Amino acid sequence: MSRYCERCGKAVKACICQWIEKIDARTELWILQHPSEVKQPLGTARILTLSLPNARLWIGEDFSEHDEINTLLSDPERHVAVLYPGEGAIPLSQWAPERGAKQRTTLILLDGTWKKAYKIWQLSANLQTLPCVRLETASAGNYRIRKSPKASGVSTVEAAYDALSQIEGEGQKFQPLIHTFEQMIDFQISQMPPGVYERHYGKV
Repeated sequence: MSRYCERCGKAVKACICQWIEKIDARTELWILQHPSEVKQPLGTARILTLSLPNARLWIGEDFSEHDEINTLLSDPERHVAVLYPGEGAIPLSQWAPERGAKQRTTLILLDGTWKKAYKIWQLSANLQTLPCVRLETASAGNYRIRKSPKASGVSTVEAAYDALSQIEGEGQKFQPLIHTFEQMIDFQISQMPPGVYERHYGKV
């Protein structure tokens, strides 16, 4: 028997499927995942693809010549942007369409460390032709056992939760994403020997 769950890809004892809830989002979510994130036990992109029927995930560094993505991007009825706080990024509210708009709304997330996400952004010429948006208000990151070089750093699932809540105006609807994330983190902390969490992450 496999040591890994076939559905969520995590170790069987750390399976997150029990906490997953399906969420009917109007917004398409595309996740471009750096290869270094694929086997990360604390990766959160899988929470999104399991919870959101409109979520898609592709793995790579340079998506410039990615046929499927470029075909989808060529659809004139698709309203698309990249969630990335780069130079020139506009507030999400300035980009988000009005409710009831007929265009298909698509938000692209880059899944990786700050350094790896920047590499995807830098290499993928097709992404640089798209509007770049940033969160205006974001929840404090709760990635308690994975350190970020930025104080404002949040996980991919937290960024998606904030973005989708702002776009669709229904934060409560997307709360199950955060619940699953927190349950995953709590389980990992519970598996640590006494004192390890406090020693390495400075928490009481």
